[in-house]
This record gives sequence, structure tokens and C-alpha cells, in this order.
Amino acid sequence: MARQPTSAPARAPFDAAITGVGMVTAAGVGVERSWERIRAGEGTAASEVPALAGIPADFACAVADFDPSGLIERKQAWRLDRSSQLALVAAHEAVTDSGLDRDSWDATRVGVILGNGIGGAATWEKQHNVLLERGPRKVSPLLVPMLSSNMCAGYVSMMFGAQGPSLVTSTACASGTTAVGMARELLRSRICDVVITGGTEAPLVPSLIAGFGQMRALAGRRDDLSTTSRPFNADRNGFVAAEGAAILVLERAEDARARGATVRAMVSGYGASADAYHATAPEPNGRGAELALRAALSDAGVGPDEVDHVNAHGTATMLNDATEARTIRRVLGERPAVTSVKGVVGHSLSAAGAIEAVATALTLEEGRIPPTANLESLDPELDIDVVFKAGRDLRAEVAVSNSFGFGGQNAVLLFTRA
Repeated sequence: MARQPTSAPARAPFDAAITGVGMVTAAGVGVERSWERIRAGEGTAASEVPALAGIPADFACAVADFDPSGLIERKQAWRLDRSSQLALVAAHEAVTDSGLDRDSWDATRVGVILGNGIGGAATWEKQHNVLLERGPRKVSPLLVPMLSSNMCAGYVSMMFGAQGPSLVTSTACASGTTAVGMARELLRSRICDVVITGGTEAPLVPSLIAGFGQMRALAGRRDDLSTTSRPFNADRNGFVAAEGAAILVLERAEDARARGATVRAMVSGYGASADAYHATAPEPNGRGAELALRAALSDAGVGPDEVDHVNAHGTATMLNDATEARTIRRVLGERPAVTSVKGVVGHSLSAAGAIEAVATALTLEEGRIPPTANLESLDPELDIDVVFKAGRDLRAEVAVSNSFGFGGQNAVLLFTRA
């Protein structure tokens, strides 16, 4: 006889304290600069990205004026792919923000979990061109360590001497969210006392962007590129590709309080699921996304009617926005105020969930929801309360952040006010 499926046993609520944050986005290098533009709802898509010259979609949300040499020695920097450089700069800011002293922590109990899906794409494409043009003997011996997706976590571990588990999660555009959820589990299981977590991605290379273009996933508006990324807008027609990184430092709540740390918010729930439906399209009714959302609620011991705010995946693609809106309405009702930060920072793939996790934490800390940038006419088919045109003061106690990716990957984090 076939065994009947059983539900997972309920677990005691667990809060992971966010004690440090770092960001590198198209909105700016550092949390202060990035958050200022996100709060203002100011779009950032560039008109021409030199690396993308010659392909139809030659614009993106790139990180301007990024120079890691102030933190990473120039000799070391050229050995790192840009995805690792972005991660190191964001991680340095986050650990500094946390107030933790690496000379006093137990390094064997400090973990690193980052989300990354594409690895050193720019390095790989560059060295492939070297192979074709100059032959195999001219290919860099650093190619493999520069392109391997695990190296962003590896280099962060090296920067801080963190000797606990170091790994990368790869769940497409849900990778950063998955990483934060797994980091919380390392604390919950008491394997680690501190986890440096988040995501990074540097995908602005011709082959990848051309591939997204061929899929018709990218936005096509060129009249005003700063408003091209238009989540939930009636005339949205695709996402704007981006690069970036965001890092959070997580500790057990009691440990953070004991050392007098400033806690920005708590990660109190996590849920994940698979659509098991299609390689690139979401399940039309959002049933997989609903599973992840309900799992996060259950993990936190929070009812659907207690959620005040949703930081949406909100990519500005027709299918994703519609499916996500239906899921939010079905599960959470009309109560939560919804926003998407991708109108400002674009879609940075594996880093997106981490950037949105930081944004959600800051929203709870400050009591103000940033607007969905570039949203002029809300799609009438989307029956949710989207914050747009201006931010909204709201002392939210509970918020969720959604992330969905190719392969039917769904991940949801639930945050509570500290």
C-alpha cells in the first residue's frame, strides 16, 4: 500500500536577527546611497552599457563608479570576477555595520551562504574569445576559479577568516532568498553563531543578455530608459537586467541582544517550493508560489491576516506580475501594501532576493514603504494594494519578500519588526 503524504511537524518559532546590511546596486554603492534612491522611487536604467554594445538590448541597470580597489588590493582585484568583487564590497559593509569583531568571534562557527546562479559569466565569455582568437595557450590559468559560482562565498570566507560552512545556493532568481533562508537554518540548528548571507550577480555580458532578449523577457521601451522597468504597470513588457549584491549578517536573536547589537529586523519565517510545471513560465494559478508563501507563514506561526507588507518579486513581465498578484490576493487578501524595488534597481537575478531582503528589513525599521517606481497606471487586472507615485508611512509589524525563478523555484522570507 502506498504511504499517504503527511504534513511536516510544526516547529517552534525562531527569529534570526539582522544585525548588519550591505548593498551594491545600480542605485549606488553602499546601503545609504542605494536606499535613498529606492525610497525616492528613482529609476536607474542606463542608456548604453559598453559591454553590451552591438546587441539589441544594450541598456541595463549597471553599477556606476564601482571601484573595489579601496577595499581589495588591485593585485587581488584583477584575479576576481566582478560578481565576487560586488559581494566582497557588500560583505565588508555588512560586517562593519554589524559591529562584530572578527578577532573575538569563533571563526569555526561563522558561516557564509550566498546566492549565485551564473558565476563569473564575464570572465568566461572573455576567455572564450581569447581561446577563439589566440588559442588555448593564451587562456588564463585563473579562468576556473574566476568563473566558478562557489567562489563568491569562498572569497567572502577568506576575507573574514570564516571557517564555518561556506556554500552557494543556486535557485535561479530565488537564489538570494534561498541563501538567507538556509542561513537562518544554520543558526536555528546551532551549527553556526553568525552567518554572512545574501546574493551577488554580474550578468551584463552580451551572450546572456542576448539570450534573455531572444526569450522576449526583457523590456523594450527606449523612449525614457530610466522608466523602462515598470512593475505592475498596465503596459509593462519585461524586466531590465541588472547587476548587484546585497549581504545580511544574521545572528540568533538572543545573542544579538546579549551583545547590545542594533537589530534592524528579524527573519522569522522561510518557505520554499517548486512549481513542477515549466522551465521558464510560472504556474498560471501561482499554486507553487502559494505553497512557499504558506510555508513561510507556518514557519513563523503567523496568520495571513497579520501580514502588513509584501516586497514583491515584481519583475515587470506580464506573466510574473499577474501570477504573483493573484497569489498575494488569494492568500493574504487585500490587507498588505505591496511594492517592487525592481523599478529602481532592475532585476539582478540571483542577487535580487538579497537586495529585496535588505529593503524589507529597512522598511520595517523605518516604518515607510518605498514606492514602486515608474508605475503610472496600475494594471486593472491586478487586485492588490500597490504603493506607487509616493512612499507610504506604515508601521508594519510583519512583511514577506517573494522570489521566483526559472525551473519553478519559489522562495519566501517572512520578516518581523525587531
